[in-house]
Amino acid sequence: MPTTADIHIPPGLRTLPHSALILVTGANGLIASHATDQLLAAGYRVRGTVRSIARCAYLGPLFEARHGPGRFELGEIPDVTDAEVWDLAMYGVSAVAHVLGGTDLAVQDADAAAEEELKWQVTILEAAKRAEGVKSVVFTSSAWAAWTPDAGKAAQLTEASWNDEAVALARDKRVPAEKKGLAGFMAFKTLVEKGVWKWVEKNKPAFAFNTLLLDTVMGECLDPANQGIPSTAGMVRWVWENSHVELLNMMQPQWFVDCRDTGRLYVGLLATTPKIDRQRVFGFGARYSWFQVGEIMKGLYPERADQVAKVKDLRRDQTEVPNEVGVDLLARLGQFEGWRSLEESVKENAESWLKLEQK
Repeated sequence: MPTTADIHIPPGLRTLPHSALILVTGANGLIASHATDQLLAAGYRVRGTVRSIARCAYLGPLFEARHGPGRFELGEIPDVTDAEVWDLAMYGVSAVAHVLGGTDLAVQDADAAAEEELKWQVTILEAAKRAEGVKSVVFTSSAWAAWTPDAGKAAQLTEASWNDEAVALARDKRVPAEKKGLAGFMAFKTLVEKGVWKWVEKNKPAFAFNTLLLDTVMGECLDPANQGIPSTAGMVRWVWENSHVELLNMMQPQWFVDCRDTGRLYVGLLATTPKIDRQRVFGFGARYSWFQVGEIMKGLYPERADQVAKVKDLRRDQTEVPNEVGVDLLARLGQFEGWRSLEESVKENAESWLKLEQK
């Protein structure tokens, strides 16, 4: 499968010139770090925003080692509600990979959490609108904004699919909180994405705007010594460590996407033609379950087979998803084989924490 160095945009498909500056928000996260890595590999400069430069200073040497000096810069935004700081962050920027968003799975009041987040999400979008050089913005959403996975049900997702089921459950005061599972977080993600689309429809910004719905993200962590094993990549490690098994058993079989593929989706959406605009793009690579992840680990590391978490086999996801746009975007960058496989992604995920353990 392709490596970072294999990314290539043919001249006829490139919409931004080499060395154009692209803003990546929340650049220290798993997804955003791969967006940064792939944008740099494609020949662009990146300004990455973080809450604290002191805490994230490792990003400069990391990307310099991978892509050379002078290509990556850090911007500190400790207060994401500060419009003036976002105006400065947008200066000279041609496109925005907007990854920053809430990640707390234990949302209790989805409406209140969404209302609070939309205040600063709109602040960022308004700053992009004021910055006349911005040609394209990709907003990162969640697969759970489209549906609640359930291996017992066949489903057909479309761009018009919204997880109104989770919103209704989250709001239902007759159901005890412990019975709602992850409905609060799913409802929160649904309401936030609906809110940004409402802003776009009302304000009609000149830039191309798309949302990227990502399901479970697995794969390589670029700097495990400094990043740890964050986000859903950390859940893969739970299987290895036989920890949080109860939570893993709550997770229905669904779809996954490799973190390197996610990085390339941002490149394709922001910097290639034909232009995609006003679409919800599904970053769904292949079906998976945590039981499958455990079985793959046993095959890769048979000496650890007895220590891998014994996750329930909850069967196979039956959802059909419109992920053809993602396949096309990857092909534009020379990745004609399509999505990276679950086996490859689990292996690279495991290698990240093995490197960490060796250090």
